[in-house]
Amino acid sequence: MAKVGKKKRKPAVATAALKHVGAKENVKAKAKEKANDFGKGKAFDKVQGIVPDSTPASVSFDVVLGLIQAARARAVTAVNTTLIELYWSIGQYISRKAAKDGWGTGTVAELSRTIQRKYPGMTGYSASNLWRMTQFYEMYCEQPKLAPLVRVLSWTHNLIILSRCKGKEEREFYLRLTVREKWVKRDLERQITGALFERTVLAPPKMSAALAGAHPEAAAMFKDSYLVEFLELPRDHSEPDLQRGLLEKLKRFLIELGRDFSFVGSQYPLQVGGRDFALDLLFFNRALNCLVAIELKIGEFEPEHLGKMEFYLEALDQCVKKPHENPSIGVLLCATKDRKVVEFSLRRAMSPALVAQYQTSLPDKQLLQDKLNEFFELEEQQSEMDRAK
Repeated sequence: MAKVGKKKRKPAVATAALKHVGAKENVKAKAKEKANDFGKGKAFDKVQGIVPDSTPASVSFDVVLGLIQAARARAVTAVNTTLIELYWSIGQYISRKAAKDGWGTGTVAELSRTIQRKYPGMTGYSASNLWRMTQFYEMYCEQPKLAPLVRVLSWTHNLIILSRCKGKEEREFYLRLTVREKWVKRDLERQITGALFERTVLAPPKMSAALAGAHPEAAAMFKDSYLVEFLELPRDHSEPDLQRGLLEKLKRFLIELGRDFSFVGSQYPLQVGGRDFALDLLFFNRALNCLVAIELKIGEFEPEHLGKMEFYLEALDQCVKKPHENPSIGVLLCATKDRKVVEFSLRRAMSPALVAQYQTSLPDKQLLQDKLNEFFELEEQQSEMDRAK
């Protein structure tokens, strides 16, 4: 009878060691897999229970990018506000010391040198700039309406307004407009050079009664004249030249129109009955919540221009305007206009419209300032006569 051989048993220690080695190998394998997962960004997804996907090309990350941009803008604003408040406090201190202890140019110059020794490399604290801070404080310290506005603007913007504006009304005008329109330095300088304040006071926008009634705030949104010197048009330009120039430099034209304007189209098609028509330029104003049609005229304003504009506005309201929008507004932008002819034409106009002028060169600021002084003098004389009655 053959003997059945007994199966040799592995020693218990060896078995345990093998199990331990196997377990270690499993742990290493899992650790390696985990490391790969972290390397590929999968570990967090597994913990969170996120199922990996392939990112389609059409996915937009604009929301996240917008949040980042908004946070950065808030940070810049906070830094600017802190800087302006610092300059205000320094100006206040120097002003009081000058009044009380007789601080003069020598003391302020020594203060400037002390700051530069204490904080080497820090700019903005020259003696002249310290005196500007003093002037800045003294100019606005007794004007509680304007003090909050200056804190919103940059120091550069404040210096431009401080140095180039002569009166309180003019400073307030540019402070408010710069905040509202968010003008950069170049735009603010251009508007001051273009005498926007003088032009606005001397010639407010010419609007129909329908426009003034439907949009009382429109007077602050539109101008009597628009500067388009950036087009560099020749004296004998044509309407297509004007329109093409405005489209090529649309960004600058939008800045001139105002922040709330957005472009819709040019030669905008309108179909009425069996006929086709085209608007020169069509915009939308977000503040007024309405379409704004602009018709270009390279000659003088004529009363019949208004009739055609009223037809366009009716077509826009009937065929283009959305139910939640306000009635459309029309702007006739002409090379020249007679004030009386415009006044008579608009007096009985049934549609919300206005007549404005475009200027291809900067106006004579000194001439406008002289006219403004005459205007204020006449206004003062009239006030004295009214008080005497």
